[in-house]
Amino acid sequence: MLPTSQTGEKVTEGLYRPEFEHDSCGIGLYADIKGRATNDVVRTALKMLTRLDHRAGKAADGKTGDGAGILVQIPDRFFQEVCTFSLPEAGHYGVGMFFLPQDRSSRLVAIGKIKACISARNMRLYGERDVPVSENEITPLARSKAPFMMQMFIGTASHDSGQALDIKLYLLRKAIEEKLKGEIYVASLSSQTLVYKGMLRAKEVAAYYTDLQDERFISSLALVHSRYSTNTFPSWERAHPNRMIVHNGEINTIRGNISWFNAMAKRLSGGRLPQIIDPEGSDSAIFDNVLEFLTFHGFSLPHAIMMMVPEPWEGDSELPDYLRQFYEFHSRLMEPWDGPMALGFCNGKQIGAVLDRNGLRPARYYITNDDKVVFSSEVGVADLDPANIRERCHLKPGQLLLIDTEKGRIIPSDELKKEISLSENYQELLKKTVIELKGGAAEPEKLPVACDFISRKCRGIRMKM
Repeated sequence: MLPTSQTGEKVTEGLYRPEFEHDSCGIGLYADIKGRATNDVVRTALKMLTRLDHRAGKAADGKTGDGAGILVQIPDRFFQEVCTFSLPEAGHYGVGMFFLPQDRSSRLVAIGKIKACISARNMRLYGERDVPVSENEITPLARSKAPFMMQMFIGTASHDSGQALDIKLYLLRKAIEEKLKGEIYVASLSSQTLVYKGMLRAKEVAAYYTDLQDERFISSLALVHSRYSTNTFPSWERAHPNRMIVHNGEINTIRGNISWFNAMAKRLSGGRLPQIIDPEGSDSAIFDNVLEFLTFHGFSLPHAIMMMVPEPWEGDSELPDYLRQFYEFHSRLMEPWDGPMALGFCNGKQIGAVLDRNGLRPARYYITNDDKVVFSSEVGVADLDPANIRERCHLKPGQLLLIDTEKGRIIPSDELKKEISLSENYQELLKKTVIELKGGAAEPEKLPVACDFISRKCRGIRMKM
């Protein structure tokens, strides 16, 4: 029996260390480039997920899965019709997917604490909904470990929307996680995206979560993931998608990445920021923690991805100067998060994928004439008419695939990187980060400005703490 806490998390004991865990999985995304939300997108993504089942691990019973799930946009029309309480218009509320204790008395205590956190931050709870599940569709082992699923619908008295609302939801989630550490898990809390996942086989996701069978459940994009734990331990919480990513591979630089990030966060916050990284999280969960932090602190999603997963720039003599300066400057903020790994990522409006600079994970995508994109670690996950395929592509190391459903286009990697790299004068910023040592001491005015650069981007959210 492996050492675990009351919530099922692994704890250090004897020779076992949770940080030794790694995984290898099947990932995919499906998107309508023009942002047309349909049930067909959800059904196609779920079919893709079932075709990733061969990548998934199984327990000793030969039936229980290591984990599977799907991330979609919030289906507003569906919730407006099925909820027994009134909701504001789309985008003015967030949906939290909470994994709560099965024991009723413990669950009621946890719900009370969550509501107290909502009230303390002057936010509004529109209502709560028990997520309908079909327990007979999963194995006895998965059922014995399953949490109670509840969705909470949360907004603000000032009817915030967009980034303003999502920042408040992010900070609310951090407050809830701090107050109820080890008692519950928040799979997602956002005005844009919603995660359905668990310790399931790929084919069980839609069968277990009956919401996903409803024709009113629509989205214009989806991330899917089928988990294979090479030397990790399955749990409902550790299934993917995380809140922003799906991940295939492992992050071999994770200890150094954590150290660099914690040093930067400490300098930025002066102790005011909530805990960003979950120390009990897997490598992909920690990556997700940092990506969230950056996107809620002034960085666009592709900028944050470029910062964390750079292309192999140092030895590339053909790389444009502006891009080299971008990568060199950001290398002074944090080390690359190196795998080998492939990532899918999404914020509800943009969805994409990236292969780390090692380029050692399978990553293929197809673009169709009717403006759909299929990306996966496998071939054959979607039924595509060959006559309807416009492009067949492999992701290259460090290449970004980005679909912007608001703009209704795929933004080419070179165009995207040029736009981001020229958004600041990184040549001047680099000069300011160089410290000239004279007699073994740095001149005060020459101290690095890298953290000041991030601090400038963070200023908006820091006032809201």
